[in-house]
Amino acid sequence: MKTIGVIGGMSWESTQTYYRLINQKVREQLGGLHSAKLILYSVDFAEIEPLQHAGDWNGTAEILTEAVQALETAGADFIVLATNTMHKVAPEIELAVNIPLLHIADATAAALQADGITTVALLGTKFTMEQDFYRRRLEDHGICVVVPNAAQRNRVHEIIFNELCLGKIEANSKADYLEIIQEMAEFGAEGVVLGCTEISLLINQLDTTIKLYDTTEIHAASAVASALK
Repeated sequence: MKTIGVIGGMSWESTQTYYRLINQKVREQLGGLHSAKLILYSVDFAEIEPLQHAGDWNGTAEILTEAVQALETAGADFIVLATNTMHKVAPEIELAVNIPLLHIADATAAALQADGITTVALLGTKFTMEQDFYRRRLEDHGICVVVPNAAQRNRVHEIIFNELCLGKIEANSKADYLEIIQEMAEFGAEGVVLGCTEISLLINQLDTTIKLYDTTEIHAASAVASALK
């Protein structure tokens, strides 16, 4: 079994989901008392969040580069960045080490392709929805990506940072997300990518008939497949 290096803490609310899912999936495949060989480097999100909103992506890259180098030194065979938004600086991270980064958008694209999905709605932080680093990665796999309107993007972003990252689950926020998802489906989306690792804390497939692609679940499964390959 290869050793998975996980950069977490963005936020720790979703990082604990990664840890649980990775270990559950290893046990499902190997049985018995098996669990994942995993090294976790958890950053302080309070240092990263203001840099994000200030547009200082170089500053965020410096923090994550230090983390990924520590994981490589500790013996990780590959890296899982347990966040969608910070794949904005994936190129800088990849240049900093000699071990591969398992990109969350590539894993998600593979799941979409396996289901024959060609058009998806993308929900996430405003950075993920409005900038092209994530959408372009999906589009490079032949997938058309649509996003909510400006007011909806603001609402989705606000819920992530002001509620989900703080462990708050509000019924009205869930209703807002489901309303946005329904509208995106009416505009032709065949599925919805939950492109922020916290969103699955709020909604899941039982809440809607529209196909949801939980990037946390997908990324964790991809990490286990790579570790056991």
